[in-house]
Amino acid sequence: MENTWQYRGTEPIKIKRYLQSLGMGHRLFNDIKNGAGELLVDHRPVRPTTKILPNQPLTIKVAPEMADPTVQVSHGPLQIAYEDANWLVIDKPAGLASVPGPTEQADTALNRVKGYLVAQKSVDLRPHLITRLDRFTSGLLLVAKHRVASSMISTQVESHAVKKEYRAIVSGHLPAAHGVIDQPILRVAGQAARVIDPTGQPAKTEYWVEQEKAGYSLVRLRLHSGRTHQIRVHLSWLGNPLVGDHLYGGDLSRSDHQALHATSLAFTDPFTQAPVALTSPLPAALQTLWDQLA
Repeated sequence: MENTWQYRGTEPIKIKRYLQSLGMGHRLFNDIKNGAGELLVDHRPVRPTTKILPNQPLTIKVAPEMADPTVQVSHGPLQIAYEDANWLVIDKPAGLASVPGPTEQADTALNRVKGYLVAQKSVDLRPHLITRLDRFTSGLLLVAKHRVASSMISTQVESHAVKKEYRAIVSGHLPAAHGVIDQPILRVAGQAARVIDPTGQPAKTEYWVEQEKAGYSLVRLRLHSGRTHQIRVHLSWLGNPLVGDHLYGGDLSRSDHQALHATSLAFTDPFTQAPVALTSPLPAALQTLWDQLA
């Protein structure tokens, strides 16, 4: 597999610095430097310390990744929202786990993506989930098709430049039409639920109330950090748990799982430097739930 960029700067620059500016992580660069790949400038092999000049093309070649034998192949359906040579964005249904775990090994989003790549006869058969969703949260999930894509997006992930928004149905009315929940989240050993605690990791969730009806609200949310169960924990702390959220005190009379959907995903493609922005409407089941709430 190979990828090529045209250097658009005005001054010579070392290859490492240039690739870092595009987002490449240290691990992949070191692997290439140590023989797991090749660097070419103007189609000629060069050393990692080489400087490239304005308008020169830089190509990296990396061997394909073999399949992980511990991840089974599933040919379950995938709803694909976006695809190109490097990325796959799927619209995950509620009830499908993101990755194999204690409760499901054979049929998760990762298993299905692997099955899709096998069916497509892809040379890279080790997909990388860049974003993840709880099993009963539906919506957009970003997958890197190969290790170069996974490395190139890492800087955006770490800096929270991958923008994610959600819509949720919650109990009660929020304290304001727009607000920010800025509360640290702590993982407690031996239990699944996270808690708000001053010793926890920083976490920030922004919300906008879209609609209200007797006893319930439809809310849009934007993550400014990426903690496990962040939206669920924050809304429960606020006194407005997700409808159907059994773990955080949600109203179980209306739904048997949390009413949460990942509605939008945006990032800058490090291969083209072009923005990618995707949206997903509220699933029919959640729209029906909202419509039927009294």
